[in-house]
Amino acid sequence: MISPLTLDALRTLDAIDRRRSFAAAADELFRVPSAVSYTINKLEEELGVALFDRSRRKAELTATGRLVLEQGRQILKATDELTALARQAADGWEVELRICVDSILTCDSAYDLIEAFQQLQPKTEIRLIEEVLGGSWDALNDNRCDLVIGAEGPPPAQGFALHSLGEVVFEFAVAAGHPLTKLPTPLPANAIQNYPTVIVADSSRHLPVRSAGLLDGRSRIIVPTIEHKIEVQTKGLGVGYLPRHRISRELAEGRLERVALDVPRRPIEISAAWARGNRGKGLKWFVDQLRSMSFDSDSGLLIPKANAAEKSPHKA
Repeated sequence: MISPLTLDALRTLDAIDRRRSFAAAADELFRVPSAVSYTINKLEEELGVALFDRSRRKAELTATGRLVLEQGRQILKATDELTALARQAADGWEVELRICVDSILTCDSAYDLIEAFQQLQPKTEIRLIEEVLGGSWDALNDNRCDLVIGAEGPPPAQGFALHSLGEVVFEFAVAAGHPLTKLPTPLPANAIQNYPTVIVADSSRHLPVRSAGLLDGRSRIIVPTIEHKIEVQTKGLGVGYLPRHRISRELAEGRLERVALDVPRRPIEISAAWARGNRGKGLKWFVDQLRSMSFDSDSGLLIPKANAAEKSPHKA
């Protein structure tokens, strides 16, 4: 059965209600009043209900008419949005853009990019997710995201494009007043064996899991994100390496203390990564922005490369 509630009928009903008369609605719709009356009369006849109370001087909706109008406006809105999305997709802009931020970073820089992107293309829906270690590559490889910011190490397969953002520097940190802070440094590896090591679990679903900064402690506390790792170590429940840029506040406030080990952990390179075959305009915009940025190991922010060069101690 074909519904009599066509888009034309709903638009006519909407115009009458907003303009408060059949004649004014006809002007808005560029029709003669008789055509508007015919559309409504035909709709009422096919529905078998009265949409307007004709006992009054002005056109007023009945309770049923008001129900049809309110629900119909939602249909009109959804139709307009679908039309806009179809035109947007045809023009090369994504309907949805999925961005993965690796847990080693905060989302601050991603928020700044998203804010700028919304000014350019507000109709594209942004979906933001967080993954850990190999989970970022897994999300990209499994098509659960379009762009990774902060991917660690090399890609798991061919077909991915990368832009190096810089290096993350790590500090071995413990809670203020921890027994390890009373020992002479640098500490040998066996000095930490009596204390649990805090480990962030790899979120990969299909690719082999990766590990980083594992210490030969007696036991481990496994947490889901870097944020949880910082909290656990600040509470003194365990020890381990943390990204320098993520603990600047805790160090400044004296809640965490650096402890030097005789074998420090090397920095790791992080990148932006995406599938080479993805030609979306939204992805290209984000990639172009990221290509002009580099990672600041102290603040953790993605900053213009010119600013990063000015901060470099090796600048000529």
